[in-house]
Amino acid sequence: MKKKLFLIIGAPGSGKTTDAELIAKRNPDFIVHYSTGDLLRAEVASGSELGREIKSYIDNGKLVPLKIVIDTIKSAIEKANKPIVLIDGFPRSVEQMRALDEMLKENKSIDLVAVIEVVVSEEVARDRVLGRARGADDNVEVFNNRMKIYLEPLKEIEEFYEEKGKLIKINGERSIEEIVDEMEKIIKEKANI
Repeated sequence: MKKKLFLIIGAPGSGKTTDAELIAKRNPDFIVHYSTGDLLRAEVASGSELGREIKSYIDNGKLVPLKIVIDTIKSAIEKANKPIVLIDGFPRSVEQMRALDEMLKENKSIDLVAVIEVVVSEEVARDRVLGRARGADDNVEVFNNRMKIYLEPLKEIEEFYEEKGKLIKINGERSIEEIVDEMEKIIKEKANI
């Protein structure tokens, strides 16, 4: 079965994970959702050597090395028992984007259908993240760092997928209901469901 892959990108606080989770919940028979963070955290929770390595990067707010991330994602897509896979929070860098592109070229069983960008202003993102204090990483400095890591490669990532005709931007400053409805409609249309 050829897997149809949708990438969902957006700033920290854009709501991309919640949106993707809700769409997968609404369509349990044919859509599965993974957050890159979830995939990596599951590895950390397993207590494996790889998990410990990943944890040291995450704890310091650093990007996890590429090979680890790509291998984790590829294995999750292949193991998914549904035809449509949503992955949010990836790619986060130009290197990740290129490595993913290479992996997709080698894997004819995975078809990247679209990259959906949930667009929010930095101000909205900051209010959402700092207003929902959870865990030690939600302080201003860490937020600013995460925002910077997100924004630096964004233009190049957008252009790359735009050239392939795969980039779709949606307004993330509406109600969750409106965003999820629009995103779900895009996914179903693009996946021919």
